[in-house]
Amino acid sequence: MYPGSHVKPKGDQPAFIMAQSGEAVTYAELEARTNQSAHFLRSRGLKRLDHYAIFMENNARYLECCGAGERAGLYFTCINSFLTAQELAYIVNNSESKVLIFSEEKRAVAIEALRQCPGVEVALVVNGPGDGSRILNFDDATAPMATTPIADESVGTAMLYSSGTTGQPKGINWSICHLPRSITRRRRRPSISSSATAEPRSSWRISIRSVTCSWSKNTGRHTVNWCPPCFRGC
Repeated sequence: MYPGSHVKPKGDQPAFIMAQSGEAVTYAELEARTNQSAHFLRSRGLKRLDHYAIFMENNARYLECCGAGERAGLYFTCINSFLTAQELAYIVNNSESKVLIFSEEKRAVAIEALRQCPGVEVALVVNGPGDGSRILNFDDATAPMATTPIADESVGTAMLYSSGTTGQPKGINWSICHLPRSITRRRRRPSISSSATAEPRSSWRISIRSVTCSWSKNTGRHTVNWCPPCFRGC
């Protein structure tokens, strides 16, 4: 979901509501927060196709942490919040994440994992205090940032990991097409009238153009690369 397209017509309406607490975040709030987080990531040197990771339980800040990458051309990995420090460190290192976002609830595991993650330049903790220059409070770090979109806004996506039941977890890497965020839209389902012939449901789904598996000898990084056809037909 790109919140920017919903701000003008329904900015005061809830973008989502947390089931347990009932906390609501409006489209306008989500738009502002994702922009601030995107600006922060850019300020720390993350450029298009760079990577960061998220290690939290379900909470009201999770979607904005994902949304920052979706509008900044970044890969982000949502990591299972029940993993051990060693398992967390493996995925953070394997994905080459430069930033780790974690919650206060997961602080102990995250701090232990960070000792094994030299590539993480800065970590943000949600609902918890910072610690030195490497671990910053999420709100303190993002609050000074602009609430408007970054200048080079482009499409980003999640890079999730397999469970690792047949070995180490492997990253599922969707190729990102270099399209500005402002002109990218989801494909619409075909309209159907009484006189029209409906297309088969399968035609509404994005087909996979190619699948490749790769392993980097230098980093030991295992990835499964998926490339869906994009709007340009590249």
